[in-house]
Amino acid sequence: MQQQYHHRWQGVAVNTPWGGGGRRNILLHATKISTNDSSSSSTTTGSGGGTNDDILPSSCLVGIEFVSDAVVQVLNSSFDAKDVARAKALSQLEKGSKKKKKKKKKSDDGGVGDDANAPPALSEEEKQRIGDEAAAAASAFTGLDAMVTRATKGEFGDYQCNAAMGLARNVGMAPRDCAAKLVEGLTPLIGTVMEELEIAGPGFINLRFKKEYLAKAVRSMALDPGRLAIPPSSTPQKIVIDYSSPNIAKEMHVGHLRSTIIGDTLANVLTFAGHDVKRLNHVGDWGTQFGMLVEHLRDEYPIALQKENAADVDLGDLVALYKRAKRRFDEEEDFRARAREGVVKLQSGERESVAAWEALCATSRKEYELIYGLLGIEGLEERGESFYNPYLEGVIEALAEEGLAVESDGAQAVFLPGYTNRDGSPLPLIVKKSDGGYNYATTDLAAIRQRTSLQEGELAERVLYVTDAGQAQHFQMVFRAAEMARFVPEGVSLEHVPFGLVQGEDGKKFATRSGDTVKLKDLLDEAVKIAGEDIRNRDDSKVKDSKFEKEVENVIRTVGIGAVKYADLSMNRESNYRFSYDRMLSLNGNTAPYMLYAYARICGIVRKATGQEDETVWPDPASEIILQEESEVNLARNLIKLPDILQDVEADLYPNKICDYLFETSQKFNQFYENCAVNNAETPQLKASRLTLCTVTAATIRLLLGMLGIQVVERL
Repeated sequence: MQQQYHHRWQGVAVNTPWGGGGRRNILLHATKISTNDSSSSSTTTGSGGGTNDDILPSSCLVGIEFVSDAVVQVLNSSFDAKDVARAKALSQLEKGSKKKKKKKKKSDDGGVGDDANAPPALSEEEKQRIGDEAAAAASAFTGLDAMVTRATKGEFGDYQCNAAMGLARNVGMAPRDCAAKLVEGLTPLIGTVMEELEIAGPGFINLRFKKEYLAKAVRSMALDPGRLAIPPSSTPQKIVIDYSSPNIAKEMHVGHLRSTIIGDTLANVLTFAGHDVKRLNHVGDWGTQFGMLVEHLRDEYPIALQKENAADVDLGDLVALYKRAKRRFDEEEDFRARAREGVVKLQSGERESVAAWEALCATSRKEYELIYGLLGIEGLEERGESFYNPYLEGVIEALAEEGLAVESDGAQAVFLPGYTNRDGSPLPLIVKKSDGGYNYATTDLAAIRQRTSLQEGELAERVLYVTDAGQAQHFQMVFRAAEMARFVPEGVSLEHVPFGLVQGEDGKKFATRSGDTVKLKDLLDEAVKIAGEDIRNRDDSKVKDSKFEKEVENVIRTVGIGAVKYADLSMNRESNYRFSYDRMLSLNGNTAPYMLYAYARICGIVRKATGQEDETVWPDPASEIILQEESEVNLARNLIKLPDILQDVEADLYPNKICDYLFETSQKFNQFYENCAVNNAETPQLKASRLTLCTVTAATIRLLLGMLGIQVVERL
């Protein structure tokens, strides 16, 4: 299944592979485009002269796509992709021929050679045929060929293009000469935005934004504090994100934390990008254990069997109830038999059994909605396993029609190529058990079908499953089976978004002292408690003033919950991480308290500059952004990276990139503030300019923390 990524710039959108493809044959306009804002035409300090409006292609920011698209256009206008493909194929033949000669020489020298078994040399006609076939199969250059990356070091500029290195040999040029040809074509396309392009080393092209563009871009961001001059996609996708997924009658534990906040962050990023995002909570509300639970309710809570009471009955501690039911199932033979019969009753829709099941679901729902309230999770639609029951038999029939579902030890299974047990025997994907029941694979296949291809379903173009890494093989097999069964339309992307384990500070399983799994509510409450103790012990009169109690409580909750979320999201999601209250609540390093403090500090700077004491009112953007100090330029250069960061997360789904960028932004701001007076700037124009830099930095922090599900506070 090819994954599609929608690029956006100036209202043009083209589908390209996730691997980094660019758009083909797009005419780039980087010349004078009015923003209909006369106040933005002031001359700014920097090389190249000109005004703000002379530089920016529309009022939106440009980034790596802009450069990559320009390189693609130059490649296609300057070189013939068919000739390049032909030369590359013949070059590979030549390499193979040289290897054969080396082997022959080794054999002639008395070494061990296999020249006798080598295939005969190709004739000129055969080489011609291979070259012709390569040329016929060639397509126009794409972003993969452009090879544009963000520069690894500031001294190399903002971006680096490495296309000439691989292209030169296939076009009969030296790498630096090839780079020079690219620079010649690129200059008219991006020269008003970039400084003079530099060819470095054997043929790398370094690209650096002009200060005039930086100034204009920062002002565009200030004029659009909600989106910071980042346009939404002009070709939005329908995206389903499956995350959180607690189990009915069981408490949410620390393992659910990662799925919930990673999924929520990705949903926020993709929604901001302009996509139509459906957030689904695939709760575990079906299965054989419910026969046991329903029969236990029949004995202990008979009122729950009345449908009119199902949503309101108080079942008390569900975890304790589950344990009592499980103990009876293990110890009482009669109850065990009833539980098995109860599964059949429930699946057949027997009225009392369904009512008891609904009571269990309602009680569980109240519990995990409390957790979602603490975490600030909104818009997550519950759609449990039971929702897909009507689709299960259709899945089996469709698999059988395609010749995929076969009998295996009385069960129905799909055998996928490449999947084996440790002993080498084929690994089955069971879709119907020998007793006629269904399992997770069946439900997941039904969900894929409903979400992507059934007309009454979601008709999603991209479906994300945010679960632990231990389920990787399960989803690989389910996705492959769905593809083979033709449940997934062409171009639809199914993606598993795996995450690692939460560990204790000792690197072992994160558990209570008694060895039990840590309840998520207890974990969050403890974080808030520790944050509260720290904040209330500060020597701050407002903390001790009762009239500020509501504000203090909000800050404590924001810091405590935000610290837990940020600590998780700042890690590469595929890595295990060690849970530490001390680290996550620290004011030093890449933590939520540090970022919240950075935002609050900027609010204080702005209040002082505008003469306000209580509420922070953001000043209007300066009419001219003046970048004269190195730290000012570095901050601006970092701020305009925002579109690239968000597009990276949109593509590869790693939220830690947002945290890394936030931390880098706060450090750049600190350097700026240490070196550049804001309130005591030399001129009113310079003060206004620097206040705008403060405003854009704060808006960036506010936007990104919001995507992480963390609200900001104006005082800390």
